[in-house]
Amino acid sequence: MLTEQENERFTRVGRGTPMGELLRRYWHPIAAETEFDDLSIKPIRLMGEDLVLYRDESGTFGLVDRHCPHRRADMSYGYVEECGIRCNYHGWKYDETGRCLAQPFEDSVNPNSLFKDQVFITAYRVQIKAGLCWAYLGPDPAPLIPTWEPFTYDNGFCQIAFSDIPCNWLQCQENSIDPVHFEWLHNNWSMILSGDKGPYAPTHKKISFEEFDYGFGYHRLLENEDETNFNWLLQRLCILPNLFLPRTHFEWRVPVDDETTLSVVWNYTRVPRDCEPYKQEKIPYWYAPITDPVTGRWITSHVINQDTVAWVGQGTIAERNLEHLGRGDRGVIMLRRQLELDMQAVEEGRDPKGVIRDEQENVCIDLPGNRRELFLAGLVRADWLKQFAQATKNNPGDYFSLLVGQPPHIRAQFAKAMGL
Repeated sequence: MLTEQENERFTRVGRGTPMGELLRRYWHPIAAETEFDDLSIKPIRLMGEDLVLYRDESGTFGLVDRHCPHRRADMSYGYVEECGIRCNYHGWKYDETGRCLAQPFEDSVNPNSLFKDQVFITAYRVQIKAGLCWAYLGPDPAPLIPTWEPFTYDNGFCQIAFSDIPCNWLQCQENSIDPVHFEWLHNNWSMILSGDKGPYAPTHKKISFEEFDYGFGYHRLLENEDETNFNWLLQRLCILPNLFLPRTHFEWRVPVDDETTLSVVWNYTRVPRDCEPYKQEKIPYWYAPITDPVTGRWITSHVINQDTVAWVGQGTIAERNLEHLGRGDRGVIMLRRQLELDMQAVEEGRDPKGVIRDEQENVCIDLPGNRRELFLAGLVRADWLKQFAQATKNNPGDYFSLLVGQPPHIRAQFAKAMGL
């Protein structure tokens, strides 16, 4: 367990806090690029900071403070032009670097004034990769956004799903290195929720944790399996600081503030071989509900919805001083130790684990777990349909097993891509 003071150190994410400074050394996904097909400005809260994400008319993205430095007006009600974002109150205009480009009245009464050269709005870096808008709130020089191996896969349908989670980011991420919960939270509880009384799912007989360059991986083996089984061969990855890769979908737990997390799911589904070649022009996005609008209770039907119940059930910020950790929690202990080492590294002016600066290394970051071998060959239609039926067995007819609420237009796009 952690002391109350240690738990504060791990969970507070504001600027100047140990964890907040660590998290600011990494890029974080905060929106989908296709959101800006329908809007130009989006208010964002990230690690306790109120910001505005925008795309100007030239296609350049910017991320700036929510409040104009002039009179503190709300920039989320501003508007974009060919270059930059303009405040709706007095027309002061800024570019993506935070530089003030115009102060209309000041410029007209004193064309030679250098006043605007002295004014800056807080601005952070934004880049686009894999259909996501990424933000970096740390010091220069900025690292590279990782080109994770699944980002390079062809012949797949990708989609992005967001959820707003009312709890601290760390209890979400600790789930990423907890193999045993699959047996109970997903297998046995799903059975009970369906009205089936048993028997329970096979129990875990062996779990194994390994460290690699970007975090930790684990293998899990059930009582009816051996080490040739898919569960053991496919290493699930807890990637620092806040990413989970179980198969070919990613789950980021992005801290909105100390008490709220943005869940970002990037999912790749390979098309059957007879649908190849397939090229996706745009990656669609959607927002997934987490509560039932009728009962107000947490939704429990889908995998990440079940995870959400576990996360929020620990409280807004889990009281880790009251825990009793066992052998199955070795991965959680490993993660906490590494985060502590990384906070210390940042305090000493060093890069934390997993920061990428080498462009050659970042062309494609190979990850442990045989993903290329298991997923790039593709499946013939009959085998693909069997695998798809297994993935959606708890919700037959649903095309997305991870979260409830996939919109009909994305379901239709998926069906067309898969030849359903």
